[in-house]
Amino acid sequence: MPDFIYKGKVYYNPVQLGMEQIGGIWKAPILWRLKNNTMRYGELRKDIPHILDKMLTAQLRELEEDGHKSISLILLFPLSLLTKDIVIVP
Repeated sequence: MPDFIYKGKVYYNPVQLGMEQIGGIWKAPILWRLKNNTMRYGELRKDIPHILDKMLTAQLRELEEDGHKSISLILLFPLSLLTKDIVIVP
């Protein structure tokens, strides 16, 4: 099998690319829950009890960057808004 380049990185087989994209502790549980359902962020957060908000946000960002288009459908607003401070001016 010939080597190939994806997003500037050389891969020696497609399994290596696939494991990099869905590897880790939380990506598989997230994708499993979203395979047949559309869930909002809060619903997904409640369904995976031990994941921190910061980790869930990071994993969703990575999945979206890797081209999993269904991930962006569960968001009602951009993930960047989740990490910005809100300042209320009287």
